[in-house]
Amino acid sequence: MRLSIGDLNRMAVADFIAGFGDVAEHSPWVAERAAGARPFADRDAVADAFAAALRGAAPDERLAVLRAHPDLAGRAALAGEVSDDSRREQAGAGLDKLTSEQFGRFTALNAAYRERFGIPFIFAVKGASAAMILAAFEERLGNGHEAELETATDNVCRIMRFRIEDRVAG
Repeated sequence: MRLSIGDLNRMAVADFIAGFGDVAEHSPWVAERAAGARPFADRDAVADAFAAALRGAAPDERLAVLRAHPDLAGRAALAGEVSDDSRREQAGAGLDKLTSEQFGRFTALNAAYRERFGIPFIFAVKGASAAMILAAFEERLGNGHEAELETATDNVCRIMRFRIEDRVAG
């Protein structure tokens, strides 16, 4: 059941955090800061408030949000040790049904990416295929460090928007 904007605007801050604290992976402080932007005019304003909270955070806070994301098709995902949102999103992209060759490729790229950038590869997988994600992996490995941190942040903002769209009526 999706909430209306009116319901969202009337929620106590603690209830808002309880309902939206996982929109930014393991980072309820993003929801707490986004709550301060209420009242929201519409669902886009909710997503914008979450993005502004993340982008306005101190660099170490932003980096912690990036590091909180699981590897795509990683061991935690396969073991079911990721958030329900992450599990659904990865399954929607077919990452729970990879061939052993594809899984090996994801494992190698996850390791190379973490080694290069110090964060997991973050890609808003909704609507993407495993092949699209692998191509983005390879392309982004060539990015500079600051450009890639910005690209990862952009993807977190897309992920948060998708999660908000799932929870808030348009």
